[in-house]
Amino acid sequence: MMKKIALIYMGGTFGCIGDPLSPMPAEQFIPKLQHILPLDQQIECFVAPVIQDSSACTATDWLKLIQYIQQLQLQQFQHFVIIHGTDTLSYASAVLSRFLGQSAHVVMTGSQYPLLNAAGDNTREFTDAIDNLNFALDCTVKYPVGVYLAFHHHLVHAQTALKIHTTELDAFNGVNAAQPITLSSQYHIVQENDISKAATFNCLSLMAQPIAIEQQIANLKNLQQHPPHVLILQGFGTGNLAVNQEFIATLHAIHAQGCAIVLTTQVPFGTINQHYAVSEWTQHANIIISDCLGHADLYAKALKMYLQYDSVDQWHAHWHDSV
Repeated sequence: MMKKIALIYMGGTFGCIGDPLSPMPAEQFIPKLQHILPLDQQIECFVAPVIQDSSACTATDWLKLIQYIQQLQLQQFQHFVIIHGTDTLSYASAVLSRFLGQSAHVVMTGSQYPLLNAAGDNTREFTDAIDNLNFALDCTVKYPVGVYLAFHHHLVHAQTALKIHTTELDAFNGVNAAQPITLSSQYHIVQENDISKAATFNCLSLMAQPIAIEQQIANLKNLQQHPPHVLILQGFGTGNLAVNQEFIATLHAIHAQGCAIVLTTQVPFGTINQHYAVSEWTQHANIIISDCLGHADLYAKALKMYLQYDSVDQWHAHWHDSV
């Protein structure tokens, strides 16, 4: 029996025309998109609640998308392909994975080149858009429930996705979808209050640089004046940072103002290893050790924690729950 697929368009390079590129209005683009869809699949096209360049996307946009998917699920859709811009595609993928869990078959995709030519009246002579879309459509009916990212004939678990190149067709990496890994499985039904609360979500990532510790402390003290909801410290290697008592005291002061501090690594692949020196000082510095599958996944988990818990103490108590 043919499975019906909801194809949701959210903008990005995929739907741009002109030189320089600019987005074609969705109501004009969708009929052209329908024209190139494979005839051997039952596909219905939808326009996402928010259409914009992905560099401008925030948590509220992805939560509205999730809410839209959950509404379509009530209409008996269980297979979804999302066309999204590549700039924040890894973040979108991780957020959808954290909130949808194993509730549906969802494949994210996009393209490095537009589907249409500059005039917008025909398909572009050279484009990866058609290949990426057909690959995503094929994957959504062949793979188990879960959220995936399909790009340049590679399918990866969405929660692990990472953009690794700005312009090459092979632009994303992550854990291959055929490889079993432990993923977030908790389904979260997005409510209007989630979207409202997400609008104020303030997440700041501070990548450590090889500078004197006095300068590191000075940077933290600047943040201490107006701390975000969550401060992500990207350490070296397995999460190592040079610290002293003043550094730790400054972290305590930031934490005391309701800021959740999470330690991760700036290295793209691999996780924090507690067998190294990093583990000693973290035990009494009021910080959380990341257990996420990548930087975008850490953002997604922090967002979900922010929506679920009101105090930083609750973050510490529930961080290692299956969020």
